[in-house]
Amino acid sequence: MKTLVSVIIPVFNCEKYLGEAIESVFSQKGFRLDGLDVIVVDDGSTDETAKIAKGFGHSIRYIYQKNAGSCAARNKGIQAARGDFFAFLDADDLWIENKLAVQMKAFIENPEVEAVFGHVKQFLSSDIDEEAKKRLFCPVKPMPGFLPPMMLIKRESFFRVGLFEEKWRVGQEVGWILRAREVGIKTIMLPDLIYMRRLHKNNKGVINRKFINDRVKIIKAHLDSRRRNNTIT
Repeated sequence: MKTLVSVIIPVFNCEKYLGEAIESVFSQKGFRLDGLDVIVVDDGSTDETAKIAKGFGHSIRYIYQKNAGSCAARNKGIQAARGDFFAFLDADDLWIENKLAVQMKAFIENPEVEAVFGHVKQFLSSDIDEEAKKRLFCPVKPMPGFLPPMMLIKRESFFRVGLFEEKWRVGQEVGWILRAREVGIKTIMLPDLIYMRRLHKNNKGVINRKFINDRVKIIKAHLDSRRRNNTIT
């Protein structure tokens, strides 16, 4: 019996990079390509994003929604997903070609595990200008990726945590990970590099400086919720 992996790709005005991102999914080695359910959720793009996504024909499912943020786009993709496992990819990033193979191997070797993470390496986009390069810090070494884009998770385990919180436009992954720890999701961090994060001048952390404040607010909201629950208990 084959295993079906749903790959959710939220996208907003990312015509430059979307095609390469999708191709990195279909370039996976050591994993059956007919075991993929690729869902591209267009969050109200006004560029050529739709044309690029539809160019992949029936190999993907294209869903359009009015602009509501990447969190809402991920949730829409999740609700449409058919897979036994969920994986996530940002439209400007790339998967390493053996990402799914090494993560699925970890599940086979550790049946009790619910989510498998791996390492991420950041890279400067080839279209970035010298002035933008000066504003971006790009670590040389890969680092552990404790965020949903680097994760492969069992379907039922994802829903134990729940959907992403849509009130946060930026940094919502942090809140989801905190909730996953709260409910006791069993995880593994692989030493393997599985994900490439593209740095360019339109990254949210560059053009939207409230990212840091949102992350702090998300952590505070989580701690406040824990305090309330402990008081009730």
